[in-house]
Amino acid sequence: MSPFQGSVDCPTLEFEYGDADGHAAELSELYSYTENLEFTNNRRCFEEDFKTQVQGKEWLELEEDAQKAYVMGLLDRLEVVSRERRLKVARAVLYLAQGTFGECDSEVDVLHWSRYNCFLLYQMGTFSAFLELLHMEIDNSQACSSALRKPAVSIADSTELRVLLSVMYLMVENIRLERETDPCGWRTARETFRTELSFSMHNEEPFALLLFSMATKFCSGTAPHFPIKKVLLLLWKVVMFTLGGFEHLQALKVQKRAELGLPPLAEDSIQVVRSMRAASPPSYTLDLGESQLAPPPSKLRGRRGSRRQLLTKQDSLDIYNERDLFKTEEPATEEEEESASEGERALDGELDLLEQDPLVPRPPSQAPLSAERVAFPKGLPWAPKVRQKDIEHFLEMSRNKFIGFTLGQDTDTLVGLPRPIHESVKTLKQHKYVSIADVQMKNAEELEKCPMSLGEEVVPETPCEMLYQGMLHSLPQYMIALLKILLAAAPTSKAKTDSINILADVLPEEMPITVLQSMKLGIDVNRHKEIIVKSIAALLLLLLKHFKLNHVYQFEYVSQHLVFANCIPLILKFFNQNILSYITAKNSISVLDYPCCAIQELPELTTESLEAGDNHQFCWRNLFSCINLLRLLNKLTKWKHSRTMMLVVFKSAPILKRALKVKQAMLQLYVLKLLKIQTKYLGRQWRKSNMKTMSAIYQKVRHRMNDDWAYGNDIDARPWDFQAEECTLRANIEAFNSRRYDRPQDSEFSPVDNCLQSVLGQKLDLPEDFHYSYELWLEREVFSQPICWEELLQSH
Repeated sequence: MSPFQGSVDCPTLEFEYGDADGHAAELSELYSYTENLEFTNNRRCFEEDFKTQVQGKEWLELEEDAQKAYVMGLLDRLEVVSRERRLKVARAVLYLAQGTFGECDSEVDVLHWSRYNCFLLYQMGTFSAFLELLHMEIDNSQACSSALRKPAVSIADSTELRVLLSVMYLMVENIRLERETDPCGWRTARETFRTELSFSMHNEEPFALLLFSMATKFCSGTAPHFPIKKVLLLLWKVVMFTLGGFEHLQALKVQKRAELGLPPLAEDSIQVVRSMRAASPPSYTLDLGESQLAPPPSKLRGRRGSRRQLLTKQDSLDIYNERDLFKTEEPATEEEEESASEGERALDGELDLLEQDPLVPRPPSQAPLSAERVAFPKGLPWAPKVRQKDIEHFLEMSRNKFIGFTLGQDTDTLVGLPRPIHESVKTLKQHKYVSIADVQMKNAEELEKCPMSLGEEVVPETPCEMLYQGMLHSLPQYMIALLKILLAAAPTSKAKTDSINILADVLPEEMPITVLQSMKLGIDVNRHKEIIVKSIAALLLLLLKHFKLNHVYQFEYVSQHLVFANCIPLILKFFNQNILSYITAKNSISVLDYPCCAIQELPELTTESLEAGDNHQFCWRNLFSCINLLRLLNKLTKWKHSRTMMLVVFKSAPILKRALKVKQAMLQLYVLKLLKIQTKYLGRQWRKSNMKTMSAIYQKVRHRMNDDWAYGNDIDARPWDFQAEECTLRANIEAFNSRRYDRPQDSEFSPVDNCLQSVLGQKLDLPEDFHYSYELWLEREVFSQPICWEELLQSH
């Protein structure tokens, strides 16, 4: 079947990209449908405890002081030895965090009281108390060994952990949400909470590191009962809360450019993309008709035929604004289909190694290599950019051509060059863009060359910096763990007996016996996997963007470990499916979603209602995941020729082209960016056969002056120095980490104490019995040793 089939009638997807989905949707995804019975259990535990403490009233009827007094009593009762009693109190706290839904009449009321209760719980110290309990559960060796002995781990094995993580997630998500109507006390509490999570408070590491360690422990197989979906969701929201979302990132970027004296940004990329319109996807029937009428390129003979074909392609470029971008795209040829299958086999082989030894990189250079207008009637959407390197390269070529010698990095001297070259250099300099990363790399190079004269680097203790310092020594393990879980959750991955079990917190103790129960569990499992993919994709993208802004070598360090752990073939493997079907998947049952399921009686489900699913145009989380994975892939490959060659080696072009059938501007943009960086390596025939895609790249992707991406004669297309480029980058990263974070071990430039009085005055730890034998020690080590004073003086 053609990869285009099934996408003929794809409408424009009205999707607004942001940090996360709506508040209710983000809360509902915390729970699996298997957990719905526990809402009643939480309510019962609260009401039993509440009746013993407060007589004749409900929670919503209490004054704030009485509510605080009750919460303080709950926290006191939480410190009991009995594990069973402690769990009941924790469930009562969870019921409060869930919005005391038993006393509410609507979903809006539940969400309102959930926020109110979470702020109240935080102000009474609930988060700190639950953090202590979480440490106890993580170190609970009895629970770990019990889960390891069981043939199949179920949702019952993670009961305590799920209750604790649910309370913490609800507190983070509700307090993180900012609204204009929030009282002043809530805003102060939010900033205090953000600081507590960001920095090492009370000799504790940043909270995100604890969650990272839970992920690695889960992947190592020593704690298979960990509810990994809740861990990853909480980790993503904690990183977003402490470091900031996409809007905060943009504000930080503007501020940092101003501090470095760089010109302001020409545009906000997300805002530009929001104003774009998606191109129409191809029509399968039209493709068939055109392919039957037009002869294949191999049948065209002679110079005249080739010339006619080239003119036809040029015409399609000239009238591009009057036609769809992909409407008459040629169907996949046999050669493309064969290359796609080869790429799939290569991806499978590469990802098998993720389970074995993901830190050993395989050098990619060793492997064989309807009419709608775009919403920019006047000009292109992006301001063109030029790097300093591009200007130097242009002048080097011009000087070699006209005067026979070069002047190195001098971009001001234009003596002997023709007037058009002067005009070209002037235009290039007008669009010159200096990034924050360029300045950071230059400063790092100077610090490496002159460590004594420039002194010690001043590093601000920002939340991002503290997180990187904490992650540094275990960062490879963290990245491998996230990618292993992502591989297990990808819909294209094959089930293996030795792979990790990510369904431990969704599978019930008793497996379903009816068709209806099996369908419900199947939807729940698919939804569970989609939420895991969503959280990991968003988490990795946030980490890369924040680390790049904090310091480019922090970003490069994380990127290299992701590449070494086969992140690139993993993402390509994920997209090697019917993406349109994935984005429009209906793995949700709205009546079972929180808070609806907590306040309404569950209607009778039928197989027909489950098959019909919700009436949404698309699944928000799946489209969000796809865009984030594409952005992640762009981050890893941008300006990295060796990684671009990995895209070519794994035959990514046909995989990415299939994703263009989704009619959503942002997703199409990042697909076109990935195609643009590899077009020069795909060969002339591929470019001739994909002129509509080439035109779309020209229309939607930013232009880099002097970048002949549409041709194959670029000097950077030479493959022999790819590995040297990656090794140089790694050496720079290691030098950066050593200079910043391993200073105590680096004694080469550490000051030496030459004062005799202070050296002899240092306190030394001596053995307890030293004073009994010090005279013998003096005789043996000092008096009986001959000293040649002339040699001693000459040595100094």
